[in-house]
Amino acid sequence: MQIVDNKLLVVHTKWPSRITETVKKSKVVAHQGEVSKVVVFWGLEEARTLSRVGIQKVPSPILRDYNWPGLFAPMAHQKDTASFLTVNQRAFCFNEQGTGKTASAIWASDYLLTQGVVNRVLIICPLSIMQSAWQADLFKFAVHRSVDVAYGDRSKRKAIINSGAEYVIINFDGLDIVKDEIKNGGFDLVIVDEANAYKNHRTKRFKALKEIASPKTWMWMMTGTPAAQSPLDAFGLAKMCVPERAPLLFNAFRDSVMTQLTRFIWVPKNSAEQTVHRLLQPAIRYTKAECLDLPDVTHVSRYVPMSPQQVRYYKQLKKDMLISAAGEDVSAVNAAANFTKLLQISGGAVYTDTGSVVEFDVSDRLNAIQEVIEEATAKVLVFVPFTHTIGIIKDFLTKQKITCEVINGEVPVTKRTEIFKKFQEETDPKVLLIQPQAAAHGVTLTAANVVIWYAPITSIEYYLQANARVHRQGQKNPVTVVHIEGSPVETKLYAALQDKLGFHSKIIDLYKNEINE
Repeated sequence: MQIVDNKLLVVHTKWPSRITETVKKSKVVAHQGEVSKVVVFWGLEEARTLSRVGIQKVPSPILRDYNWPGLFAPMAHQKDTASFLTVNQRAFCFNEQGTGKTASAIWASDYLLTQGVVNRVLIICPLSIMQSAWQADLFKFAVHRSVDVAYGDRSKRKAIINSGAEYVIINFDGLDIVKDEIKNGGFDLVIVDEANAYKNHRTKRFKALKEIASPKTWMWMMTGTPAAQSPLDAFGLAKMCVPERAPLLFNAFRDSVMTQLTRFIWVPKNSAEQTVHRLLQPAIRYTKAECLDLPDVTHVSRYVPMSPQQVRYYKQLKKDMLISAAGEDVSAVNAAANFTKLLQISGGAVYTDTGSVVEFDVSDRLNAIQEVIEEATAKVLVFVPFTHTIGIIKDFLTKQKITCEVINGEVPVTKRTEIFKKFQEETDPKVLLIQPQAAAHGVTLTAANVVIWYAPITSIEYYLQANARVHRQGQKNPVTVVHIEGSPVETKLYAALQDKLGFHSKIIDLYKNEINE
């Protein structure tokens, strides 16, 4: 395959007679016999037609025509991903977490909008990344486009959908609330992020999306871990995105990928991986290891709003802090102590002056952690500053059947060594829940390549050293550091931790800004 004069696409291929007429419609300039040198004008429709008839890796003219707007220039694999998406109306993007697939999808969709191929884009994703990932990245890479987030009660969501914004972002379970408005909203491209949320074709969530996405709708489903839990997960993804490739009945697919050992026990067949691969097409996948131009460490944020109860306590504590600070100099020690109280509320468990604990509903934050863990292709470290909160997370992960171990000040040194060795060398545990002070120095945990901060800390030393447990000699893959945030103090602290310079002197300034806002 070659490009001539930036206008003509030359494809050397074994040309089946059954598609000759289809190819002729694509403005073929010349072809000879079954073994053909096919020359077509290099436009988007021509590239799409060649892709539909089975010519692999057909480049999109996005590579020629597009100016790739935004704060950062695209990396090679991002251009390749965007090219792939623009020539496939229904497709899967299985690029690994941290490879920048969000930006690739934004560039691809922006190009289709520019070409008039689509008019509006609906982005469906977890609540935790609506603003922190998608809205933020749209502002970075498509600032010339109108963007809105459909979140809140039904009337608010309805107004946003009807506002005419070119990009509308909505969470999975919000879709069913306003599905009628979405069906009439002119959305002709649907991007589904963390698409494993649609692996079960029997759920209300699945049925809502199926109802709004007509066969003519463009749809890109994105996840770094397709069918990671079971080959059966592929059925729902295929049924949603490429229903013509999926078996009519779930049981028929189950029998093709699983073997029944007992009445209740099924195991994957040796051929299951190949069957799933054939089913989930067309697809593109880049791993972190393949993205040689990818930064060594990628920092991303997931925003999880506080519950009304948390907000009430948070505001009251800020009021008390403001009163105590009036007319007095605030020391860094006092500022850090008060920050800690705000962080405890944000994380879901605050310690009272009498030593008791007040717990809050943090199910959304726990779900966000689960989403990241399930997207990860290797093991995961979760750094949690507070002991009681670690217990909440451990109980949650255990219920989700995610194997985990705890490292905190109460775990003896000999036991820690045993847990670290097991984490590095054995399949389980999948996750380590770590109090930063207990494992910030001198430990190698390169079996993980994803670090989750459940909440930030006020020590730059512990923050950098904790991340270094994964990003060190022996790590074979680039590392992703995920910040979970839901309160103003968390956002400020994460920004200061990444800034690194003069952090300790900034604590007091951050404290004053927080209580005066």
